[in-house]
Amino acid sequence: MYISLFDMFKVGIGPSSSHTVGPMRAARRFLLEMPLADFKRIAKLTVTLFGSLAHTGRGHGTDTAMLLGLCGELPDEVDTTGIAAKVAAITQAKKLKLLSRLEIDFDPATDLIFDYKNLLPIHSNGMLFCANDADGNLVAEREMYSIGGGFVVDADEHFVGSARGAEVVVPYPFVTMQELLDICAANKLPMSEVLLANEAALHGEAATHRFVALVARTMHGCIDKGLNTGGILPGGLNVKRRASGIAQQLRLGDRHSSEGAMNWVSAFAIAVNEENAAGNRVVTAPTNGAAGVVPAVLRYFVDFRANSTHNYATNNTSRMPILGRLQPPFPEPAEELSEQEKIYIGTLRFLLVAAAIGALCKRNASISGAEVGCQGEVGSAAAMAAGGLAAALGASAAQIENAAEIALEHHLGMTCDPIGGLVQVPCIERNAMGAVKAINACSLAMLGDGTHLVSLDQVIETMRRTGADMQSKYKETALGGLAITVALSVRQVEC
Repeated sequence: MYISLFDMFKVGIGPSSSHTVGPMRAARRFLLEMPLADFKRIAKLTVTLFGSLAHTGRGHGTDTAMLLGLCGELPDEVDTTGIAAKVAAITQAKKLKLLSRLEIDFDPATDLIFDYKNLLPIHSNGMLFCANDADGNLVAEREMYSIGGGFVVDADEHFVGSARGAEVVVPYPFVTMQELLDICAANKLPMSEVLLANEAALHGEAATHRFVALVARTMHGCIDKGLNTGGILPGGLNVKRRASGIAQQLRLGDRHSSEGAMNWVSAFAIAVNEENAAGNRVVTAPTNGAAGVVPAVLRYFVDFRANSTHNYATNNTSRMPILGRLQPPFPEPAEELSEQEKIYIGTLRFLLVAAAIGALCKRNASISGAEVGCQGEVGSAAAMAAGGLAAALGASAAQIENAAEIALEHHLGMTCDPIGGLVQVPCIERNAMGAVKAINACSLAMLGDGTHLVSLDQVIETMRRTGADMQSKYKETALGGLAITVALSVRQVEC
């Protein structure tokens, strides 16, 4: 299956792509794909969550996501301001309206089951949906899996490797970075042009441009909102939002210094992940837990490397141009192009290449913290951002590959150990560190000619093997690492 730009970047809500976005989509899909006659017979419904979904589901908002999905909500469309009230109404009334059409008795305390002991066979993030009629007869039953990044499959789709059941056709198919590099060399095309041709074949050029603009606007808007929002994050850890305070301090300093630029990058990443932790609108890139890395580095390109004069003292959202006269092949950003045109060309190249790198990580290893640890989330995001930035800055295909390889290599072995099962500590700061690493990786790669010893494909395979060797307690279960160390320290202080 060709994994598209449209697949890798999903507009949704926090705090987790695998534990919030995926389960919401799965619940809705279970009901939508049921024959209408069977749907009308439903009188009783239970959902059982297994593995990582059980262990950290409440902290990740899986219970809330499940209720919303059963009501027919979608992550990219749900009104985030009304979620709490909707969940409270369901919990109090113990009734739920399936797909907003069929009301049934549903008590989240008993009908939404967290199974901490058992696992479904395919993936740690397993869900079992069971629907019965008024007489207790089984109407429908289905296992589904949230496999990271908001992707959802059932058992059959997992084994055929595609939720659509058929291979899509693109002009330049590839399953490894080396194949993509060979395509670029054989056709004498920049990597972004190869990827744009594939997206245009799948979705059309106009739709691709609209989607790129949507993703970029959402990313920038999320940063701006996070930079201007204070308070305490929900969940019980009493984590204070820091992005707005950091931004206030930086606005008083020299934003043109190299240290200032990196401080802003950290603030951008933290802003996004604080919005994610609050359950607000973010872009999965490639996951929600790692959603701050790509936007932070993209914003670095826009505000520090694309001749932008963005004023940090204002609260205005970064500008994305109205799509106009530019058509591929795109020229190098030259003086005759407007600032907005330069920004858009760079943004397009950035997101096309970032998505392709994320797709390679997903296809050949994993982007799921429950499967390979945080190396698959923040590590993949850093590789995406490094390669994307290199593309936006006009790097060669070899330099792009090298940038992504450096970034991912230096996240290998990172565990996923969220304290309290919340996407807050250490997740928020990890995004800031990943973003800075991505920029450094890009700089190192562009100081060379692309020649290096270890390939991105080899590092992705190493990530897969490392994830397979990693104990489950370090893979988004909150049973090891910082999650248990901090919990034990808290208990000792309380005693």
